[in-house]
Amino acid sequence: MTEDDLIAGLSVWVEIESPTHDVFGVDAMMDLVARDAAAAGVAVERIAGRDGLGDHVVLRAGPVRDGGGNLVLSHLDTVHPIGTIERDLMLRREGDRLYGPGIYDMKGGAYLAFQAFLRAAKDGEAGRPLVFLFTSDEEIGSPTSRDLIEELGRSAAAALVTEPARDGGRCVTARKGVGRFEIDIEGRPSHAGTRHEDGRSAIREAARQILAIEGLTDYARGVTTSVGVVAGGTAVNVVPQHCRLSVDLRVVSAEDGRDYASRILGLKPVGPDVAVRVAGGMNRPPYERNEAIAGLYERARAIAAEIGQTLEETVRTGGGSDGNFTAALGTPTLDGLGVDGDGAHTLHEHALVSSLLPRLALMERLLTRL
Repeated sequence: MTEDDLIAGLSVWVEIESPTHDVFGVDAMMDLVARDAAAAGVAVERIAGRDGLGDHVVLRAGPVRDGGGNLVLSHLDTVHPIGTIERDLMLRREGDRLYGPGIYDMKGGAYLAFQAFLRAAKDGEAGRPLVFLFTSDEEIGSPTSRDLIEELGRSAAAALVTEPARDGGRCVTARKGVGRFEIDIEGRPSHAGTRHEDGRSAIREAARQILAIEGLTDYARGVTTSVGVVAGGTAVNVVPQHCRLSVDLRVVSAEDGRDYASRILGLKPVGPDVAVRVAGGMNRPPYERNEAIAGLYERARAIAAEIGQTLEETVRTGGGSDGNFTAALGTPTLDGLGVDGDGAHTLHEHALVSSLLPRLALMERLLTRL
């Protein structure tokens, strides 16, 4: 395939906007994958979506035997709302940059891996079974796909994740674990002018809890806590009865995940006559670099060198991916194998055109040589 071929094919994917909660858009992407895979003679399994989310698609190729194959993980859901491509982030090329919603995270990597997978299936060069899972809900924590990811991950020899490359093309061999929590605070409403003393402000209590939560951050330990959403109150002249907080936790180790999740779940009221209820927990386990992952990386680096590429790894990243699940199972996992670029989730999101052919060649080689 030429660079122009890749740009044209990837552009079709990007033009189908597919934010997680837009089932029509996400399933349109799954339709495209299933159609092209079936046309290439690849076995296609489609798993119906649930809980208001889109479908998942599993592709299989290579020699037929139980387990021991390479599992490729890609998600086709994005974060930009429908209409972004028309208003705020038009599909366009400017020099080496190809702009578009979701092109970096992660349609670019998913598209290249799909083309590599089809070629490996057609040529019959794979020494191991190949399984490719496309999911619909990674951007919201993989609530309906996690069981499927773990089921396929348990029988895989290696997992290859097509999240975007980091820091100029580096792959990822470690990620922080992610915790998500919702905190509901209930106070007592009263008239803010005539009966202020009778009220118990849920927002005041929330402010105290926010300070406590944010105070758990320990950069030296690699732990961060962030209250990302605050919602509360009914009217300016009412002492607020309710307030709700959404909390993000990032940790390096499983031990810290248990420790800090316990601290957040154990939050108690600071003021009198208020209730604090906390729900949630660890959403993604830490993806810790171990001996098996280091060995997989070294094999991948040697394979890259055979085609004149230098594959470097980045320092642990704070963002989670579906690779967290496979790594936590003990399956050697290599992440960040997608396109180089920048601006994930922003209005300057772009892929570097110069990375398309090299990343395609690398994925083809990994699928057939690992």
